Amino acid sequence: MDIRENIFYEGSPHIGGLVINILLGFAVICLPLTVGSVVRAIWLLYCITNHQISITDGRMRYDYTDTVYDEITKMVKIPQGTIGLWNDIAVTLQDKSRLELRAVPDFRKAYDYMAEKTETETPVRAIISR
Repeated sequence: MDIRENIFYEGSPHIGGLVINILLGFAVICLPLTVGSVVRAIWLLYCITNHQISITDGRMRYDYTDTVYDEITKMVKIPQGTIGLWNDIAVTLQDKSRLELRAVPDFRKAYDYMAEKTETETPVRAIISR
């Protein structure tokens, strides 16, 4: 039996988060945010398919986290104050652990796609205001 996985999104976090954090890095107080954004841009890969959500990190790509949509109990989108090009999505799993996708490009389509895959079994919530 052949199970095909259709890839919805595969790639790095949005480059806009990196650019803004590099610009903020000129203020010394924002240097930790800049370092975190650079590391995320270099090491992190997201893969959203019709069966699972995968986050791969690490230099050699050995560290990864996979979760299927059946394990998701809650999804929340977290606005960052941008113009809507990228935002964060936090996913809570059945074992109460959280999976955070930071600076997801085109997050509205990604969130709607993941919500469509989980809506048969899980409540999906969105934070609109900040």
